[in-house]
Amino acid sequence: MKIKVLGAYGSEGPGQRPTAFLVDDRVLVDAGTVGGAVSVPEQVQIQHALISHAHLDHTAGLAFLTDTLAMVAPDRRVTACSITPVVESLRTHAFNDTLWPNFTNIPSAAQSVLGFCELPEEGESRVGELWVTSVLVEHTVPITGFVFSGDTGPTKRIWQIAREMRGLKALIVETAFPNRLSMLAKASGHLTPEMLRQEIDKMPPDLPIWIYHIKPQLYQETAEELAKIDPSRIHILEQGKTYTI
Repeated sequence: MKIKVLGAYGSEGPGQRPTAFLVDDRVLVDAGTVGGAVSVPEQVQIQHALISHAHLDHTAGLAFLTDTLAMVAPDRRVTACSITPVVESLRTHAFNDTLWPNFTNIPSAAQSVLGFCELPEEGESRVGELWVTSVLVEHTVPITGFVFSGDTGPTKRIWQIAREMRGLKALIVETAFPNRLSMLAKASGHLTPEMLRQEIDKMPPDLPIWIYHIKPQLYQETAEELAKIDPSRIHILEQGKTYTI
């Protein structure tokens, strides 16, 4: 499995893009950025988008991807997949012909460039060539962690399920803020390095922990604190790099 990091950050900065991963060239895991990271021919090949939650830093790229498909490949479709509350949020608040065109009707309802697929909670689902298990985690809106934590504060269930899974190669976990902003992290449903350190005891042991979603304005401070925890396990994902597991 190839995982290309299209965006690794929890916001935007010069050359720093919001969260998005491209798995085996066909499946997006979150879509904070798409067109700013891959070419139009590469965008046309994307078939599914696993969306953890409806916040803009995880969905803005999906909006522009559908726009691109409508212009250059109207016979193609990307299917956005998530738990029911997330799909409903995208339908109601994003692709609603007010904030953004309803691309489930473009070019026509019968052959649209955008589709939706609702995933069961804690049940396996086939998404392209992947098997996906959706697990609720702790954030300010309904959110599910797929092969990664999604945005979350301290949580339990996803790690309980992960401990039961076989064949895991890595854990992709968010850490947004430095320790001094722990109150902001708690209020907004995110982790700090110290919170991550406490979460590690709940996680499957010995697996690499790949960090994403650091706020670019606070990157250096957060990275220095992460480096003090367990350098042998904790690695910050590099935007633009492809990882193979």
